[in-house]
Order: sequence, then C-alpha cells, then structure tokens
Amino acid sequence: MGESSSASYIRMVQHLIEQCLVFHMSKDECMEALAKHADIKPVITSTVWKELEKENKEFFQAYTMDQAEKAMEMEAAQRIQKMLAEWAAKDSEKED
Repeated sequence: MGESSSASYIRMVQHLIEQCLVFHMSKDECMEALAKHADIKPVITSTVWKELEKENKEFFQAYTMDQAEKAMEMEAAQRIQKMLAEWAAKDSEKED
C-alpha cells in the first residue's frame, strides 16, 4: 500500500526543518524561510517543529540553550562595537 501524500508532505517539512537546524536557525527564522522559499505555511512548520521537540527533547533543550548563548554573544559583540565607535568618536573630537 502506498504512502499518503500528507505523510509525505510532513516528512518533507521535517527534512526542511532539519536543514534549518543545520544552519542554526531559530524556530521563527525557520518558519519565515520555509514560508518564503518553500511556500509552507508557518502553522505547518510550527506544528511539525513542536512534534520534533516532543520526540527529541534532549536535542532541542541543548539547541535552545545554544540559540540563547548565540544571542547573548551577538548582543555582547554589538555592545563592544558601540563602545568602540563611541571611543573613536571621542578621540576624533579631542583631536579637533
């Protein structure tokens, strides 16, 4: 007996989500990318993502922590860049 088209579609969405994970995308980024590039409704991506989370709790806990760490690192880098820009501006004012 053949596989239903809905099961095949869900497996395709799952595969695309896995590709998003390889690129360290957040759930929101993945939903946006699949909507834009694969014409998959965000509610479908979200539903499949949630099921993957249920089936792979430990992986997603680690992934979520990694995402949070990445966000904190980016925020710290932005703060450092802002401070450097401010110092550079102050130095150029002193030279004038």
